[in-house]
Amino acid sequence: MMGASFFAQNFVPLMFAGLFVFLLSGIPVAFGLAATGLLFGFLGMEAGMFGGNLFQALPLRVFGIMQNDTLLAIPFFTFMGIILERSGMAEDLLETVGQVFGPVRGGLAIAVILVGALLAATTGVVAAAVISMGLISLPIMLRYGYNRTIATGTITASGTLAQAIPPSLVLIVLADQLGRSVGDMYAGALIPGLMLVGLYLTFVAIVAVVKPGWVPALPQEARIYRESTGASGHRSLLVLLAVCCAAGYAWSQIHESVINPMIERSVPAPGDEIIILSLTVASVLALVLALVNRFFKIGLLSRLSEQVTFVLIPPLVLIFLVLGTIFLGIATPTEGGAMGALGALIMAVGRGRLNLKLMTQALDNTARLSCFVLFILIGSTVFSFTFNAADGHFWVEALFKDMPGGALGFLIVVNILIFILGCFIDFFEIAFIVVPILAPVADKMLVELLPPGTPPEMTLIWFGVIVAMNLQTSFLTPPFGFALFYLRSVAAKKDYKDRITGALIPAVTTTQIYKGSIAFIILQLIMVAVVIGYPQVVTGGIAKTELIDADKALESMGLRDPDPAASEPEAAASAAEAASGAASGAESGSDDDPMKALEESMKKDAAKK
Repeated sequence: MMGASFFAQNFVPLMFAGLFVFLLSGIPVAFGLAATGLLFGFLGMEAGMFGGNLFQALPLRVFGIMQNDTLLAIPFFTFMGIILERSGMAEDLLETVGQVFGPVRGGLAIAVILVGALLAATTGVVAAAVISMGLISLPIMLRYGYNRTIATGTITASGTLAQAIPPSLVLIVLADQLGRSVGDMYAGALIPGLMLVGLYLTFVAIVAVVKPGWVPALPQEARIYRESTGASGHRSLLVLLAVCCAAGYAWSQIHESVINPMIERSVPAPGDEIIILSLTVASVLALVLALVNRFFKIGLLSRLSEQVTFVLIPPLVLIFLVLGTIFLGIATPTEGGAMGALGALIMAVGRGRLNLKLMTQALDNTARLSCFVLFILIGSTVFSFTFNAADGHFWVEALFKDMPGGALGFLIVVNILIFILGCFIDFFEIAFIVVPILAPVADKMLVELLPPGTPPEMTLIWFGVIVAMNLQTSFLTPPFGFALFYLRSVAAKKDYKDRITGALIPAVTTTQIYKGSIAFIILQLIMVAVVIGYPQVVTGGIAKTELIDADKALESMGLRDPDPAASEPEAAASAAEAASGAASGAESGSDDDPMKALEESMKKDAAKK
C-alpha cells in the first residue's frame, strides 16, 4: 500500500526517469517514448490512478496525426531542398558569390555566410549546406591562407542557419507542437534569422579589421570573371544593384495600394510581406534585364553581373514566391511547400541536372525523414497521453512557479535546459519531448513579458522562435554537434598537395573544427538574448488581425437596437436566458463532447477503485 502511494505521489518524476532509462538503453527514440507512455499508463491503471479506458482514444489521436495537413509541409520542403542541393546549386552559388566578395578581406567568409543563408531558405537541411560548403569553400580558404578556426567556424555556423530561417523544418514542428500557425511562426522567425546573418557578417568584418591576416582577399589570378579590358565587372554589378534596389523601394511605397484591394484587406500590410515582395520585384527585374542584355547582345552588363544574375536570382525568386504567398495568405505552408518542390524540379530541368537517379535519391531521403518525424510524433503522443492523464503539466507548472525571477527566470532556466539537452540529443527529439511539456506553462507565465497590447496568442509564437534559435546551437555544441561531424567527414584528414598552387596543405584537425564553433555559439546565444529582451522583434513581424466591434456588427445586421436605454429590459431577459442556457449546456456538455464524456468516465472509474 505504501509503495502504491509513493508511486502515485511521484508518478511524473518516475515517468521521466523511465524515459531516460529507455533512451540510454539505445532503442530508437520514437519507440522509447511510446514504451514509456504505455508502461506507465498500465502501471497507473493497476495502481488505481487511471480508469481502465485510459488508452481508448489513443487510436483516434494517432489517426489524427496521420491526417494533419500541416505536417505535409515537411516532405514538400525536404524534397525541394534535396533537389536544389543535388542539382549543383550550392556549387554555382559558392563560386559566384565568392567571386563577388573575393577582392575584399573576409570576402570568402562573407560569401559562405550569404550562401549559407540562401541554402537555409531553399534546402533547409543542415547536412547538405555544411557538406557542400566544406567540400567547395574550405579548400579555397585554406589555399589562400585563411585562419583555420575562422574558416571551419564560418562553414559550420552558416550551415546551421537552416534551423532559424524559414522555411525551416524545426519551425514547422514547433508550430505543430505549440498549436500555432506555421505562417505566423515563419513571419516571427524571419527578422531574427536575418539579424543572425547580420551578426555573423559583422563578426567577420570585425575580424577583417582587427586581424586582416586571418581573412585575406582573393589574389588577382583567382578572379575568373574579368572583362576583356581587365576590369573586374563590379561597377556594372553595382549599377544593376542600384537600379533593382530603386525598383524594390518604389514597390514598397505602393505595395499596400496594389495588394490590399486585390485581397480585400483593410489593415496595413505587415512588414515582412512588404520586404519579401519588394525583393521579389527587384530580383525579377534583374533577371529580365540580364535576359534582355544577353538576347539582344547589348553589352551593358559585365560577365560578373550576368553570372550573378543567372545563378543567384532563380533561387531567390523561388524563395520569395514561396514565402511571399505564405505571408500574403494566398497559400498555406503546405501549398507553398508544394509550389517550392515544383519550382525546384523546374530549376533542375533548366540546369539539365534532373534524371532518374536524382529523383530516386530525393524521394528516398524525403520518405526516410518524413517517416522519422512521424514515428517520433506518434511516440511523443503516446507519452503525452499518460503524462497529461497524470496532470503532469500541473507538476511542471508547480516546479517553475516559485522560481526566482518569475517569468523571466522560467525563460532563462528553460533555455539553459534546452541548450544542455542540445549537446546530447537531436533537435527533433527536443521539440517532441520537451516543448509539449513546457508549452502550457509558457503560455501562462510569459504573457506578462510581452509588450502592452500584444495579443496573448503571440506568446507561444515568441516562445517557439526562442526555442528554435536555441536549438540551432545544438548543431555546434560538443560532444554531439552534428554540423561539426558533417564538416569533419569532408575536411582533409591528411596533409595534401593543393592542385592549383602545388603547396602542401596541412590536415584539418578535429580540435580546429571544435574551436571554430565557439565564437559562433556565443553569437547565437547573443541572438537568443536579443529575442528574449525584445519580443517585438518576433511579434512585430506578424500581421495583426482587425478588431471587430461586436455591438456595431450586431447593429449592422439588425440584431441589436442602437438605443441601449430602450432595450435594457429585453437585454436583461436575454442575459437571464443565456445564463440558464449556459448552465443547462454545462450539464449536457458531456453528451455533446465525446472527449469530455471519456474524461468524466475515467474519473468515475478511478473514484470507484
